[in-house]
Amino acid sequence: MAGTHSTSPGMLCDVIDRGRITSTQVLIITIALVLNMLDGFDVTAMAFTAHSIGEALQIPPHQLGIVFSVALAGMMIGAMFIAPFSDVIGRRNMLLICVTAIGVSMIATGYTTALWQLIVLRTITGLGVGSMLASLATITAEYTPSKYRSLTVVAITAGYPLGATLGGFIAAPMLPVYGWQSVFLAGGAATLFMVVVVYYWVPESLQFLISRQPPHALDKINQALVQMNKEPLKELPPAPHSEHGDKANVLSLLTPERRAKTLQLWSTFFFCFISLYFLMSWIPKLVVNSGLSEAQGVYGAVAFNGGGVIGILSLGWLASRQQLSKLIGIFLSVTAVAMVVFASAADKLPLLLSLFFIGYFLQGGFTGLYAVAAKIYPTEVRTTGVGWAIGLGRFGAVVGPYIGGIFIATGMSMEMNFFIFALPMAVAGILALRLRVH
Repeated sequence: MAGTHSTSPGMLCDVIDRGRITSTQVLIITIALVLNMLDGFDVTAMAFTAHSIGEALQIPPHQLGIVFSVALAGMMIGAMFIAPFSDVIGRRNMLLICVTAIGVSMIATGYTTALWQLIVLRTITGLGVGSMLASLATITAEYTPSKYRSLTVVAITAGYPLGATLGGFIAAPMLPVYGWQSVFLAGGAATLFMVVVVYYWVPESLQFLISRQPPHALDKINQALVQMNKEPLKELPPAPHSEHGDKANVLSLLTPERRAKTLQLWSTFFFCFISLYFLMSWIPKLVVNSGLSEAQGVYGAVAFNGGGVIGILSLGWLASRQQLSKLIGIFLSVTAVAMVVFASAADKLPLLLSLFFIGYFLQGGFTGLYAVAAKIYPTEVRTTGVGWAIGLGRFGAVVGPYIGGIFIATGMSMEMNFFIFALPMAVAGILALRLRVH
């Protein structure tokens, strides 16, 4: 290296953007992907085990619906109200706290004997997952050159359904041999192992170190730069002064020129979340109730989430060629039609292929909404806009599993559930088409 030099915050971003991607950066992105995969497994672990837990602890479906909903409510609260503290304590510290909380709560869930314990522990898991997602996305984006940034964000987003998919292959053979507890113990152990990985191999956000300038900020920046084969700094760049910092609040999303788009976006997220998390939570139980085995129920969830992985990547590829909101509207509308077709002829259609098809279009279209949210808002309110869209939309993730639990408790068939939950997808498809975002 040529030696140390001084630079501005903008020049530091240019060093990342214009330089070649290094093994350290690939490692950071890979860790973010693995953490997202574990999140997918940790959140859907309840879906894999719901039937066994209900029988073992004598918990009826409508009460299990509460357990699903509190985890998703925790994700909503974490995203809206805890994640912003990463701007105070640092993204890396937020990751360490959240991953620890998730791992401990998962292991403790394996020892639960009562409904109230499940409710408390799944709430903690949800809070941890919701709180860490923003930090994961931020660190990934900051340590990725601009030309690869969209690809890496899509890739780590796909980690969530990918983790749920692989988790199904792990859970299905474990359940009959080791019991439902083993699913949570395995997920918790893997998550706690990632605490060590994050501690040693994930550096702090460079933008956080520059803007907040905590103790030893220059040393931490230089350590990260040296690991990426970049030249270290001679002095700490001056902290940037944002002209728009006071505007980044929820009221800035509801100004007259933004109000219509904002409410439309929130509504689209809400209706998508209702159906998505109903299916993610209850597919295994619905399949078992229809007369198939518990393993087949888990593989049903695997097919749904596996389709989601392919759908997310497909939408990312198509979005460079077509209007994004139009693609999302088509994906979500096709999902509604596919759910109605499945509800009408489930006994004549291959179960796993049908669920794969539904997962492909639903999760592909849904994930595209993240990009739409980023495109709707200007830079100064973008993080706030995306965060509130996801946070308020997650209220639908609370409603869907709870209502589904009530329906299942009344003996409603799998086919009728699919028919009813196709309605929110149809509404979401229409709303997405009206967003008109390229």
